[in-house]
Amino acid sequence: MSQPKTQLDLDYSASTRFRTLAIDAVQQANSGHPGAPMGLAPVVYSLWQKYLRYDPADPTWPNRDRFVLSAGHASMLLYATLHLVGVRAVNAQGKVTSELAVSMDEIKRFRQIDSRTPGHPNLTSPRESKRPLDRLAKERETAWEWRLPVNGWGKISIAAGFDIFDFNVYAVCGDGDLMEGVASEAASLRRPPEALEFVLDLR
Repeated sequence: MSQPKTQLDLDYSASTRFRTLAIDAVQQANSGHPGAPMGLAPVVYSLWQKYLRYDPADPTWPNRDRFVLSAGHASMLLYATLHLVGVRAVNAQGKVTSELAVSMDEIKRFRQIDSRTPGHPNLTSPRESKRPLDRLAKERETAWEWRLPVNGWGKISIAAGFDIFDFNVYAVCGDGDLMEGVASEAASLRRPPEALEFVLDLR
């Protein structure tokens, strides 16, 4: 009889699943970058497991926390996460279906023509990946775009006597993103709200 696993063992095992699924897809496609998904897997797993508030069965929940990944070369990590977490697909009418947002078949078609798993997330990606983040600093711009309206919703919350929207936005940010002017322009709008967090990847 095997010994019970510690939480550390379970976390390591889960992160390894994220890594291996990502690198297997890159190998299958014979194209892509396995390094970023391997390095960021523990960070993304911990974020989704311990911090993000979301319901994989209801990806359209308005008050869900948001996750933004700008690094197109790490897009396979996003697809692996959506698959392993079991996030459901949303159809063209905005209705949640019983199908997975990213199926194993689509992971096997990573970087293939007409697949839902292109090398860089764009308009053909699963709607659950949220935005076409196909250029440097787009993730900082998008994170601010998502978070700023909450300040306006806060006025409604005060009138109602309780918080209506209080979601958080988490984004993976690289040094290349910080070099783009739009990143500083977005940040200069006002001081960063507490509910906006960036994970800085300098590798």
